[in-house]
Amino acid sequence: METTSPCPEVQDDQRCPPVAAPVRFFLRMEGLAVVVLTAVLYARTGASWWLFAALWLAPDLSMLGYLAGSCWGARTYNAIHTYVTPATLAVLALVLHQRGLLPFALIWINHIGLDRMLGYGLKYPAGFGSTHLGRIARRREATLPSRA
Repeated sequence: METTSPCPEVQDDQRCPPVAAPVRFFLRMEGLAVVVLTAVLYARTGASWWLFAALWLAPDLSMLGYLAGSCWGARTYNAIHTYVTPATLAVLALVLHQRGLLPFALIWINHIGLDRMLGYGLKYPAGFGSTHLGRIARRREATLPSRA
């Protein structure tokens, strides 16, 4: 069976499932909790806030994957915007007594949390706007009067 999806493993009906408003609210509040917790923990590490500012947008470099197409873009974005890798880095920093790695993990987790809070979820291959938190709409277009 042939599919029109950019990634053959994703069927058309799985491109961006709807997300109920109460579920979306809780997922965004979860992101807020992560942002607050990681900021407090980061402050306790004593690391420089300049480091925080300098590295905070680094995970968004994963969007460069979209230059290779929406399928690769979604894969690279999701690989970097999931809590698994930075949480593993944080655990390794603690277990191996490499406290210098902890600030990097906290910055990374904070970035992901703020993304979730703002509604930027993990991406579907249908395009950047198709996320697990629902479709990212262009609010600006919706508020501009039409010119007919």
